[in-house]
Amino acid sequence: MGKKYKLKTHKGTAKRFRVTGGGKLVRTKGGKTHFRRRRHQRVKSMLSKTIVVTHTSDVKRVMKLAPYLRLYKSNPPA
Repeated sequence: MGKKYKLKTHKGTAKRFRVTGGGKLVRTKGGKTHFRRRRHQRVKSMLSKTIVVTHTSDVKRVMKLAPYLRLYKSNPPA
C-alpha cells in the first residue's frame, strides 16, 4: 500500500477565510487599513462584516488551497 502524503495549506488563504458551524465559507472585506480618515462611519462599520462566499468556483479554489480548513474550522489542534 502506498504512502499517504500530507497537503500543505496556503497560509494566506487560511488567514483570510474560515468555515462556519453550518459549513459555509466566509471572508472579511478588504480595504480596512488605508485611507480610513476620509470614509464615513457607516462605510467603516460595513467593512467589518463578514461575507459568505457563494460562487462555487471560488469555494473550490479556497478548499484546494486550504484543504484542512473545513476539518479544523478556525481552531487547529494544539
